[in-house]
Amino acid sequence: MKKLFITFLLTTATFTSIFSQKTIQRDPIIESMVSEINSDSLKSHILKLVSFGTRSTLSTTTDSKKGIGAARAWVLSRFQEFAKQSDGRMTAKIDSWTQKADAKRVDVDIQMGNVIGTLKGSDPNDDRVFLVSGHIDSRVSNVMNRTDDAPGANDDGSGTAAVIELARVMAKAKFPATVIFLVVSGEEQGLLGAEHFANQAFEEKTNIEAILNNDIMGSNNSNETNIIDNTRIRIFSEGLPFFELDKKASSIRNFGQENDGKARTLARYTKEVGERYVDNLEVVMVYRNDRFLRGGDHTPFVQKGFPAVRITEMNENYEHQHQDLRTDKGIKYGDVPEAMDFEYLRKNTAMNLATLSNLAKAPATVQNLTIDTKNLTNSTTLFWQAPKTGKVKGYYVLMRETYQPFWQKKIFTTKNGIVLPYSKDHYFFAVEAVNEDGNESLPVLPKVGM
Repeated sequence: MKKLFITFLLTTATFTSIFSQKTIQRDPIIESMVSEINSDSLKSHILKLVSFGTRSTLSTTTDSKKGIGAARAWVLSRFQEFAKQSDGRMTAKIDSWTQKADAKRVDVDIQMGNVIGTLKGSDPNDDRVFLVSGHIDSRVSNVMNRTDDAPGANDDGSGTAAVIELARVMAKAKFPATVIFLVVSGEEQGLLGAEHFANQAFEEKTNIEAILNNDIMGSNNSNETNIIDNTRIRIFSEGLPFFELDKKASSIRNFGQENDGKARTLARYTKEVGERYVDNLEVVMVYRNDRFLRGGDHTPFVQKGFPAVRITEMNENYEHQHQDLRTDKGIKYGDVPEAMDFEYLRKNTAMNLATLSNLAKAPATVQNLTIDTKNLTNSTTLFWQAPKTGKVKGYYVLMRETYQPFWQKKIFTTKNGIVLPYSKDHYFFAVEAVNEDGNESLPVLPKVGM
């Protein structure tokens, strides 16, 4: 009797709302923060980072003006200054450890450190964490060269400057969930700082729901092809999960979810929200975890099961990456500020802010989302439970045909279930929780209920 009542409730309550979609509006609070991202501010961050000469992970940690130690101390001072505007919600520290020589890219024991700014969530019951990262270390042609100038303006001064700028703007805001601004060391020596943080988060069971890793995101042009374009940014994401794939493979195969891992779902979300708030910017999804012959700081996180993506400029110029400063046959080599586009960097940083803020303001994800498969039907029945935390106005039910890369329909309901006149055999479905300001949680795909 109870099941019959639920079915009747869902059917009568939801068919009428299927096509009553509304244009999604920008949250004025997020829109205001996006407008505060400033290209001149970003440029000043990068010029300061470049002033430290080299930021090689192997460089000095005792000089107050040169090397990676001085650079880390400066980033910490920036975070501490921004924290004064947070009413006590933001704290900052350098997490230090000794990295042992490994006969690879660390030839002697070195002092390492990640700079961490934590903007604590305002809801004590909300344990969600959203993280944005960039790496502070730089390099020249020889990755073991710890003394020659390595400006690292774009790789990864751009990602580090973006994290600093995000902390500057977001420290004043209040979010139910926690946001972490992470500047890691050791990327060029083997993703050492990211691996250190990811291992800690895994051991401590930190509920990190999204990682946006920014690496090389401030130049608009490429060598060889000579393309110049500051209207597109790439986001790399894995489809099949690296973590415990052996345990998940059968279910993924049975239900055709090869393109719906947590990282890929986060990438879709980033594209939708980023393009909503930043004009003249297309977020281009790349269906790979990273580029050929390269590795990014998101990878240690996905290897531990955290949803993580890499954000990188559309057209890379290898004359300005991993190069000694020199001029050869009329070509100027080196990762210098003059090769960057700071308006492009502003847009890419603003896209990060929109995504992070929308996530941190949104309710938690829905619980126990299930698709009913016990009968042969040409309709689809979904039911779920409310999120653990957050004030919910209602839910968006997302749907797309199985061969489509992006969600095609977004249907609003205030109920904890819906019956749709679309065949479950032809579509993928997901559900987001949404609050009064229109901030959506990450989508959740349903489990199969028999």
